[in-house]
Amino acid sequence: MADWSAAQYLKFEDERTRPAADVDDPAWKVDGHLRHKIPRGPGNSTELLVERWPDAEVSGFDTSPDMIEKARARLPEVTFDLADASKWQPAEPVDVIFANAVFQWLPEHPAVFQRLMGFLAPGGALAIQMPDNLGEDSHRLMRETAAELPFAEKLKGAARGPLPPVSSYYDLLSPLSDRLDIWHTIYNHPLADAQAIVEWVKSTGLKPFLDPLDSDERAMFLESYTAKIAKAYPKTASGKVLLRFPRIFIVAKRA
Repeated sequence: MADWSAAQYLKFEDERTRPAADVDDPAWKVDGHLRHKIPRGPGNSTELLVERWPDAEVSGFDTSPDMIEKARARLPEVTFDLADASKWQPAEPVDVIFANAVFQWLPEHPAVFQRLMGFLAPGGALAIQMPDNLGEDSHRLMRETAAELPFAEKLKGAARGPLPPVSSYYDLLSPLSDRLDIWHTIYNHPLADAQAIVEWVKSTGLKPFLDPLDSDERAMFLESYTAKIAKAYPKTASGKVLLRFPRIFIVAKRA
């Protein structure tokens, strides 16, 4: 895919930052001395952690040059680097590895979770948040739109795969954990209208569908998709629409 757009991502900064704030469990509060975290996004999630633990040594990485550039500008005191989460390895054991909305893009992420647990210091924690929304109309209609348009062949494989069952994460991580918490939260974000939902997903789930298309194809896709979204998300009494957004949280504390 083309590079991620930090500006597009931050159009809904408050809503995107809420899950990072909600990973607030004693299981991964390691004596207030956090040595390392992996954020996702242009510094918004990392900023929460810096504020919560001002004396901690914090660093982060992303695969996106644009995200890294914006994160460095936002938090100049934090070290940000370009790196691949599937291959990253710290120089020494760390207290916390934190990932906000990144591992859903890696089909092999369960194996990566196991590897990351091995990089934690005793008592350290792996804290993960991932969207679990492929069954929602916002994503179902991406696949439906892609399949019915004349350039459907270009979009084969654009949709990311579903997450494994929750039990598989439990079976994978419980032997490596002193404490393991897994939960879902369903957010209902009030947005201005159907177009706002489209703008939201343009920076994430819709991006792999739009990147392979030329400008005319992209316009055709967005016209069809937006019309479907308008039908799937009726206006509330206030005139806004509600974007239902399930997310899964995993906090695994190493013994």
